[in-house]
Amino acid sequence: MSEQGINRLGVVGAGTMGTALATLAIGRGLPVVLVDVDDAVLERARDNVAQQLRLAQLMGRLPRTASVGELVTTTSVNRLADADAVIEAVTELPEVKAKVLAEVSAAVRPGTLLVTNTSAIPVDEQADWTARPEELVGIHFMNPPYLIRTVEVIHGPRTGQDAKDRTDALLAALDCEGVVVGDGPGFVINRILQRMINEAARIVEEGRATPEAVDAVFQGCLGHRTGPLATADLIGLDNVVDSLRVLRERTGDLGYEPCDLLVAKVAAGDHGRKTGRGFYEHGEAQS
Repeated sequence: MSEQGINRLGVVGAGTMGTALATLAIGRGLPVVLVDVDDAVLERARDNVAQQLRLAQLMGRLPRTASVGELVTTTSVNRLADADAVIEAVTELPEVKAKVLAEVSAAVRPGTLLVTNTSAIPVDEQADWTARPEELVGIHFMNPPYLIRTVEVIHGPRTGQDAKDRTDALLAALDCEGVVVGDGPGFVINRILQRMINEAARIVEEGRATPEAVDAVFQGCLGHRTGPLATADLIGLDNVVDSLRVLRERTGDLGYEPCDLLVAKVAAGDHGRKTGRGFYEHGEAQS
């Protein structure tokens, strides 16, 4: 049980990020209610969480000796009624996030912290989709969050002080370090990163360099751990394209228009690590 006032966490969306967030939370002793619309997805998510938890413990990134929080999976958003905080981790499509945030906001108690794990959509825009805009904050977790402790924290102009305090409590419970940044399309990381990925993909599209060469230059010359295209495969190329379109629409900057190669890969189902192929081959697809 958390000493900071966050004693039960809800996570909506049992995809790549949702399962990783559930892993982080139960590994830190927080009970989690994981919600998705698909029972089969939830069944795979339970297996994925168990695998990721073992890996994170073996790597020393989550404690081996501490008690693990209970994981409950459900298709009912009403099971979130007892949560102290709920993280939305669904796809970066405004219409999907709007539906989820409206449903969650209606299901939880007033005063419950609502977190959007958005990568590009401004928090204040999303606040319009909730019953109580003052309860919404943005926390941009990196993937996987049990390996990358630092997160972007975004306070919208209507975010209340209680929500800010609860955000601090949640991050303390998860052992994450938050950096507060201003609201706006893409915030800091994706305002820069998505443009970089797009330009890297465009260079490959033009035949100027292979994906391996692009990433090797970034690793060797700039000290990046993976490079932009390996990072894109980790994020998911479908998520990259969705984020680029959000940025293009909300900034008016043509540089965020997804290049043809990215669009073609997504159309072909080559989404990166989760499908087994993106800019690189990754073997068996990840659920």
